[in-house]
Amino acid sequence: MKVKQFECKPLAHYSYALISDGEMAIIDPERNPMQYYAFAKTNKAKIIAVIETHPHADFVSSHWQIHQETGATIYNSKKLGADYPHKSFDEGNTIKIGQITLSAINTPGHSPDSITIVAREGKETILFTGDTLLIGDVGRPDLHEKAGNMRSKRQEMAESMYHTVQQKFKNLPDEAIIYPAHGAGSLCGKSQTDASSSTLGNERRDNWAFKKQTQEQFINELLDSQPFIPSYFGYNVDVNRQGAAMLRTAIAEVPFKLNTSVEGLIVDVRQESASKKGHLKGSINIQATSKEAPFETWLGAIIKPEEKFSLVIDAPNDLETVLQRVAKIGYEKQLHMVLTLPKENLIKTPQLDLLDFKKNPEQYTIVDIRNESEVAEGKIFGSAMTIPLNELRKTAAKIPSNKPIIVHCGGGYRSAAGSSIIESKLDGATVFDLSDHVTQFKQ
Repeated sequence: MKVKQFECKPLAHYSYALISDGEMAIIDPERNPMQYYAFAKTNKAKIIAVIETHPHADFVSSHWQIHQETGATIYNSKKLGADYPHKSFDEGNTIKIGQITLSAINTPGHSPDSITIVAREGKETILFTGDTLLIGDVGRPDLHEKAGNMRSKRQEMAESMYHTVQQKFKNLPDEAIIYPAHGAGSLCGKSQTDASSSTLGNERRDNWAFKKQTQEQFINELLDSQPFIPSYFGYNVDVNRQGAAMLRTAIAEVPFKLNTSVEGLIVDVRQESASKKGHLKGSINIQATSKEAPFETWLGAIIKPEEKFSLVIDAPNDLETVLQRVAKIGYEKQLHMVLTLPKENLIKTPQLDLLDFKKNPEQYTIVDIRNESEVAEGKIFGSAMTIPLNELRKTAAKIPSNKPIIVHCGGGYRSAAGSSIIESKLDGATVFDLSDHVTQFKQ
C-alpha cells in the first residue's frame, strides 16, 4: 500500500491518502482538498472513500466537498450523528481500497465517536489513530463536552480513554505503524513528541498512557494541565458534523476593498513592524505572514465564532492565501470585509526604549500573556500580571494604566496580538510590545 502524509504546520494537523491498485482513500482531510486531488492524479488513482476518525474541533474538514466533487463515499462512526450522506464505519465494518482491507475500532476517549482505522495488506498493518493515540500522548478528553448536543463530560471521556488504551490496541502487532491526526503544537493533546509517526511497539514502551497504572492515576495525569480550549473548537465540531460549504464559493463571497478604512472588530494580519508603523484604531494584530505561524489557532482563540470582523492585509496578492487560512477554521462566514489600508489617518504604536526598561523595570506595568501551563513553569518577570492571551479581551480593563505597560509572551509572536488588544481596550494608555526581545530576559 502507498501512504502519503500531508502536514498543515500552523495547526500541527496530519491528513492522509492511501492508495492500492488505482483506488484511493483520504483520511481526515483539511479544508482545501486540492492537494489530495493532485496526488490522486499523479498516481492515476480514483478517490473512492473519505474517512473521518471523528468530528474535528480545531479545523474544518473537506469531506463533504470531496464527496460532492469526486463521488467518494464518506465513512465515519454512526455515533457521530452526521447530517450528510455517509456510511457507518464502526467495529465489524470493513472497506476495500484495492488490495487493502480497512477495518474500524471504536476508540472513544478524545470524543465519544472516535475511531481508529486499521489498514492491512499482506503482513503490513497501519493504524490511522485520529486524535486518540498521538505520538507520546493521547488526545485530550475535554473538547467535545459543550459541542452541539454532545454533553460528554471530561471525566467520562477520560475513563473511556483509559479503557481504549488498555483494551483496544492489545491484539495489534508491535510493528503496526501509527499515523496520528496531530503532532507537537496541537491543542488536541499536551505532550506530543516531534515525530510524525511511530510504531505501536514504541508507543507501548515510551508513551506514558501505556505505562502500568491505575485508572485513577491515568485520569489524573490525563486531566492535569491540559491547554486552554479556543472559542472556535465547539463551532468547528458542529460545522464538521453538518459538512462544510464548498471552499471556492465560500471565500468568493467575501468583499475586498483597496486603500480604505473600516470600523468594528478588525484583525490586522500584517507583520508586527508594519502594523506598529500605521494601523486602524482598535485593530488586533494577529500575524499571518509566516506559513508556520499559528494564525488560525489565535484567530479562533481571540475572535468568537459569532463575531463579525474585517481583515487588514498588506497587499492584494495576499488575499487568496489569507482567505484560505481563515477558512481552515470556518471563519470566512464572519468576514465583513478584507481591505488594504490608506496612507492617511493611521495610528502609530510607540517604540520601546529597551535599555530604559532593562534599567528601570519597576517603572512599567508588565503583563505576561502566556498560557497558565507556561507560567506554572516559571515567570520571566516576578512582578508581572498574568492574563492568558485568549482571555485578554475580557480582562484588559483590569490592567492599571498609571505606568507604561509592557506586554510579553514566550517568544514574541503572541505579544503583538496582546499589546494591540490592550491598546484598543485602554484608551490613552501607553502600551509597548516586548516582542522577541523577551528572549534576552529568559534564563
